[in-house]
Amino acid sequence: MIKINAPAKINLCLHVLNKREDGYHNILSLMQCVGIYDTLEIEPSDTIELKCNIDLPAQQNLVYRAAMLLKERSGMDKGAKIRLDKEIPSGAGLGGGSSDAAAALLALNSLWDAGLTMEELKALGARLGSDVPFFLQGPLAVAEGRGDELTTLLPAFSYPLVVVKPEVSVSTPWAYNQLGRTRELTNQAVKIDNIKLIYQAIRQGDYTLFSSLASNDFEDAVMNHFPVIKEIKGLLKEHGACASLMSGSGSSVFGIFKDSSGARTAAEALSDRFWCRAAESLAEMPYAAV
Repeated sequence: MIKINAPAKINLCLHVLNKREDGYHNILSLMQCVGIYDTLEIEPSDTIELKCNIDLPAQQNLVYRAAMLLKERSGMDKGAKIRLDKEIPSGAGLGGGSSDAAAALLALNSLWDAGLTMEELKALGARLGSDVPFFLQGPLAVAEGRGDELTTLLPAFSYPLVVVKPEVSVSTPWAYNQLGRTRELTNQAVKIDNIKLIYQAIRQGDYTLFSSLASNDFEDAVMNHFPVIKEIKGLLKEHGACASLMSGSGSSVFGIFKDSSGARTAAEALSDRFWCRAAESLAEMPYAAV
């Protein structure tokens, strides 16, 4: 049996650029894996079976789709029993489904001895979702194009944070619709320079500079419909966060803290109202055993 942890991610910044001919948008984002995990347990079987601790039809789950896609691509006449335990909430902008798919591709490639390279797995992952390749390459990368053109930033490093999700969930297509008309690709060089400065600010613990530079193009549009997100940002600051930002297309919000103790205290204070977790950013991916 293979057991693998699939981490969540946050967006330390997220710019939505122009709309592509394939219907997607080009983006520019700094993405970071964090220590909040879904868990997959996978063992050999004659057929592909998926059981999950939440009520979701198996064939709609990205893990099941990843397994079927890998089986087709590799030509393997094998199956697997997969148990998926979800901790990362859906509709939160934390990439849980994409991370699960990436972990499934890695684990099944090993279990079946399929022999696909990492680049081949990334190409398969991109067919499942724009964020899947990031979870095969993380833990810290600049994402461009649909989100699948990645530049890994090294060395990665750890810092404490708190992730909070209100009861509302946000659909990514809905969030894009809220942005209005197609955006033009402008000042991309400036935005790339900003990402470099954000990376340096986080590394140096200069959270004042990070807070002044980091932005999420979805944030204002989503907060207009869900003011609780703005409330959470304020609460994180009140409880000691040095900086706070919505992740992805929402609805989760993260706050960065100076120390783990402060993060845990804030998480405890907010957990009576919201789904809330204190965690650390990841300096390496949790896939060493696969």
